[in-house]
This record gives sequence, structure tokens and C-alpha cells, in this order.
Amino acid sequence: MRIGELGRRTGVSVPTIKYYVREGLLPPGELTSPNQASYGDAHERRLRLIRALLEVGGLSLSAIGEVLDAVDDKERPVHKVLGAAADRLVPGHTSEPDAETDLARDKVARLIGARGWRVSADAPAAEALTVALAALARVGHGGFGTGVLDEYAEAAERVARADLDHVRRQVAREDLVESVVVGTVLGDAMFAALRRLAQVDASARTFGSEVAG
Repeated sequence: MRIGELGRRTGVSVPTIKYYVREGLLPPGELTSPNQASYGDAHERRLRLIRALLEVGGLSLSAIGEVLDAVDDKERPVHKVLGAAADRLVPGHTSEPDAETDLARDKVARLIGARGWRVSADAPAAEALTVALAALARVGHGGFGTGVLDEYAEAAERVARADLDHVRRQVAREDLVESVVVGTVLGDAMFAALRRLAQVDASARTFGSEVAG
């Protein structure tokens, strides 16, 4: 297909497609003449993936480029691809060393150890959890983090198992790797929305009977 048709199918403008090609996010089309190129299903699939990572996942183009590099690296184990995608999902955090941060970091390390998670205590997600727990403590709600941490961890394990159960159904490596990335990025957005819906329902059942919007 021509680039215009590719743009119509994916909802991505032609200038943006050309930009993605220049930046290496999208492979160039096959030249059919000095000024024309042909694009195929793989280009359409990759563009849809980029859109999902950008618009729903909220990743920057540079982060998307790193994730796509991991996806395209045939020598990289799927577990490493998942790690690359997960790390890019977690915003970078810089925390000032103080009592709250030290206590939160220790709490996170103990949680990881107690649950037997095979993950480094200095992983980006662990640092993000540290920052969140420390912030809760600073605003006087440290008890919230302490009280629900194990329940959140239990729920996270169930969700992670569901993610990987779905991924394992894929046969081709390309489908498997893409499922890992899409599930990680878009699964976060889906789970956050489900949590909000459940919170509204729980609030209505606890504090009132009206249906909230």
C-alpha cells in the first residue's frame, strides 16, 4: 500500500509516518520508484503499536524507541523484553534521603524478600514504590501504605499471573513479544480504570446507595 493508505488505515498522518521512519521507529517502505515506497501489514501493525504506546501508555518517543529495539532484538530473551517495557513505564524518581525514604526503602526491600519476588530492590518499580510510600508518610497517611501493602502485593501477583497466562498462549515469538509489551503498557491503563470503577462501587456500597458517575 502507499503511504497515504497506511495513514488512513492507522490514523497517523503522512508527515508523522515519515518522521517515525527517519527516527528509526518504523522501518522504511520498499522502494517501487525513486519517489514511491510500498508499505505492508508489518508497517500497519507497528504503527498501531506505536500509537498505543504513545497515546494510551503515555510513553515518550525515546522510550518507545527503546522498547521497540528490545522487541526487534531476536537474541534478547522475552523476560528481558518485558523488563525493558516495564522499566520504561515507571517514571524516573529522584528522592531526597530522609527518614521517610529510608523507612520506605526498607519496607519495600522486606516486601520483595518476604514474597520471594525475583526482582532487584533497586529496580525502577521498587524505587517508584519507595517514593510513593515515603510521600504517604510525609502527608500523614503512612498507615495507608502499611495497611494495604500486602493486599496490594497479593492483587498485583494475581494480575501478573493473568498477564503471563495470556502471553503464553502466543506461539510465534513476534506475537509473544508484542503481547508482553502491549499487555504491560496497556494492561496498566486497563487495570487503573478497573480499580477506579471498583472504588466507586465500593464507596457507594459503604457510604451510600446512589450510582456514581
